[in-house]
Amino acid sequence: MDSKLQSQLDGLIEKYAELLIGKTEPEYIEKVKAYVLYASIAKNMPPLAKHWNESYPDAKDAMKDLFSEIKKLNEEQRRDQK
Repeated sequence: MDSKLQSQLDGLIEKYAELLIGKTEPEYIEKVKAYVLYASIAKNMPPLAKHWNESYPDAKDAMKDLFSEIKKLNEEQRRDQK
């Protein structure tokens, strides 16, 4: 991937994180990337997500925790915007 596209994608994910959870620190950007990737895979290829969950139950639990954290941060973001 060329550097211009990478830079533009980085900007897109940073803006998405800002709008979704109100945070753009690198650790949160990485969490949002994982959230987006897993959500996309689970939606578009559910058997792959199911296989991964069965193969790595500890990662499945970590992903559940990540989704809970993103949901909580999103709810806080929405509440703060009102």
